[in-house]
Amino acid sequence: MPTYIVSAEASLLSQENKRSIAAAITEEHNHVTGANLFFAQVIFHDIASGNHFMGGRELRHDQIFFHGHVRSGRTREQKADLLKRIVARICAVVDVPAVSVWGYISELPPSHMIEYGEVLPEPGQEAEWMASLDPHVREFMENVEK
Repeated sequence: MPTYIVSAEASLLSQENKRSIAAAITEEHNHVTGANLFFAQVIFHDIASGNHFMGGRELRHDQIFFHGHVRSGRTREQKADLLKRIVARICAVVDVPAVSVWGYISELPPSHMIEYGEVLPEPGQEAEWMASLDPHVREFMENVEK
């Protein structure tokens, strides 16, 4: 259900950093929202040097940006908690200060999202939705995180 896109200068994040950040985002999303781990996806965009600008000038410091596209229905407090947790985890992995990590969450109505070939349920209807899925789809989903 959530898709997080993480962007940083190509030389900033090692492959191990990316693995650790992907795990951290997935874990924090699960912790705050209760969404199953197999729904979270994290996509990294490596930005070539000279292609990131702030204030109209070429970036002069380390910067990590993440944008989470999530299903609507979470409280304001949940979203703020999720953002703070993700920033803290990224800072711990990459050893950058919080001022170097920017994050946004954009909400989408469940009816505007399709994953694993199925339109997503409203919050609170996940169990019924999962039970209604073809057993092969459920098995595929559950094996993603293994």
